[in-house]
Amino acid sequence: MNPTEIFNILALLKVEGVGDIVAKKLINHCGSAENVLNSKSHSLKSIDGIGDTLIKNLRDKSIFEKAEQEMRFIEKEKTCTLYYQNDDYPDKLKHCIDGPVLLFASGNINFESRKIISIVGTREVTPHGMDFCKKLVEDLAIFNPIIVSGFAYGVDIVAHQAAIENKLQTIGVLAHGLNQVYPKPHKKYVAKMEENGGFLTEFWSNSSPEKENFVKRNRIVAGMSEATIVIESAEKGGSLITAIMANEYNRDVFAVPGRTSDKFSQGCNNLIKTQRANLMTSAADLVYILNWEIASQARNDKAVQKQLFVSLDNDEQKVHDYLQKNGKQLLDIIALECDFPIFRISSLLLNMELKGVIRPLPGKLFEAV
Repeated sequence: MNPTEIFNILALLKVEGVGDIVAKKLINHCGSAENVLNSKSHSLKSIDGIGDTLIKNLRDKSIFEKAEQEMRFIEKEKTCTLYYQNDDYPDKLKHCIDGPVLLFASGNINFESRKIISIVGTREVTPHGMDFCKKLVEDLAIFNPIIVSGFAYGVDIVAHQAAIENKLQTIGVLAHGLNQVYPKPHKKYVAKMEENGGFLTEFWSNSSPEKENFVKRNRIVAGMSEATIVIESAEKGGSLITAIMANEYNRDVFAVPGRTSDKFSQGCNNLIKTQRANLMTSAADLVYILNWEIASQARNDKAVQKQLFVSLDNDEQKVHDYLQKNGKQLLDIIALECDFPIFRISSLLLNMELKGVIRPLPGKLFEAV
């Protein structure tokens, strides 16, 4: 996008009464933000829901002063801008009616042909939650997904760090402008984040991390992702809001169950109980429900080779013996014949694939190596 286009979009977004939904309606009707600002009143009145008050606000010259101030920041910091009609904008977020018209980005973000999942949860993550999150990201690394979270304390920063450790792209979605870091102790992670992905925000450089901004931030986390995973959550919390938003966007949601007596399992258990989330016990559950298959290129990049003297537990050995005896089999048939529930057989098959003793085939078929 050229500077003039960005400037006009910024100016339109500063018009009182113009949010993302109204801005998109105006732009889609007129063709561009510049055309909206230069349109005659009678032309704008023909747009459904656009009245005299909004048209009057469009003539407010102060919007250009505000846009000019933000343009200076963008040019000084060389900030990348992502426009909802352009190819570099997150694809799934384009289909959210309230998705931001404009996003500001820093780092080395690349959305091209990539799976995107978000991982969220409590800021007071337990050791169990940390371990689960790290193992989840490690097991999913072979699929090379982008890991999205909110750069907050707890589950968020654990997910970002796990992504970096596994050389995955990771994106922190912020509830404030790119000119600051929140929480401040996380400043030490910024360089690694931008090296392995970066940050996204819809908020201008003068925006502080106000309470209402976090809810708006959560819709981006949910909307841009193929699936949202809640690791741990109390009965109420921001991660549950993200999960509900993901439901509303028709995205898959997963929740990690826990004991009924655990404070930070109540939110996850309720999501599962009310059928607003799939139960997640391992990465295999997500792989099965999203129907991910390991592409041949991924196998070449991170080849899974059969190990000498590989160690299998009793359940894995049972499945391996069955496949050796019966050849290629469907996942559902393996579960039936080996007497395991689907979620369990999915976990076993993924672990066995990572050990190099089986391989997946098209159509949810598996065979022993």
